[in-house]
Amino acid sequence: MGGGMDNQASIVDGTRRSNALPCEANGLLRLLNDADRAALAPHLEPVPFRNGDMIARAGDAANSICFPLTGIAAILDSLEGDRRYAVALVGSEGFIGWQLLLGNERWSHDVVMRAEHGTAMRLSAAALNEILADRPAIRTVLLRFVDVVMIQMSRTIVSSLAHSIERRMARWILLYHDRVQGDDICMTHEEFRLMLGVRRSSVTDALHKLEEDEAVRSVRGRVIVRDRERLLRLAGDTYGFAEAEHRRLLGL
Repeated sequence: MGGGMDNQASIVDGTRRSNALPCEANGLLRLLNDADRAALAPHLEPVPFRNGDMIARAGDAANSICFPLTGIAAILDSLEGDRRYAVALVGSEGFIGWQLLLGNERWSHDVVMRAEHGTAMRLSAAALNEILADRPAIRTVLLRFVDVVMIQMSRTIVSSLAHSIERRMARWILLYHDRVQGDDICMTHEEFRLMLGVRRSSVTDALHKLEEDEAVRSVRGRVIVRDRERLLRLAGDTYGFAEAEHRRLLGL
């Protein structure tokens, strides 16, 4: 994990706060009409996080949902022996905690913040349920995003079965690149291992191939995107379908 304060604690349901950022920094909140956004605003609490902070643990009570403004929420699934694998990423385009909309009051995945320090807006489950009862349009927007995440997860599964390590790595770098502010991305070999499910030596070999193609430059703990178009060609059909559905369903 990264160097955040109390990395082992969940911060979505915690108490740490930060200076408020405008709700418009989150794509879903920005998409709502003025009345719906105004109904949510008094109940949204800013929460700071550090790269590596544990946001939620699978099996813990889900007492809130969270709209990232900056940073990336990595959705991880776990196997026995403390083996964890990344299955999806959510940034400022969406929210986490969709279990509550699906009738599940517990987190179904581990969620860890990646790439950079940042802030999210937290909304309690009680406030969520009260507001959704009166404003069904908000539920529709949130559920459309849940569908987009499910599509991203399914493409992760198919890609893991059908594509080379280099192609899958190019996809994950693109997913990060979509959700950070610039081309210099904090991505460690350990994160690649969680995303690709391979040994660290295989991560190193795949990175070298992407560097040979002049798509990225790798330095200690960071990947710098040099040529996004080359990354897109390398990723092929592992990338693009979920993103197109995002635009179709949410216009983002």
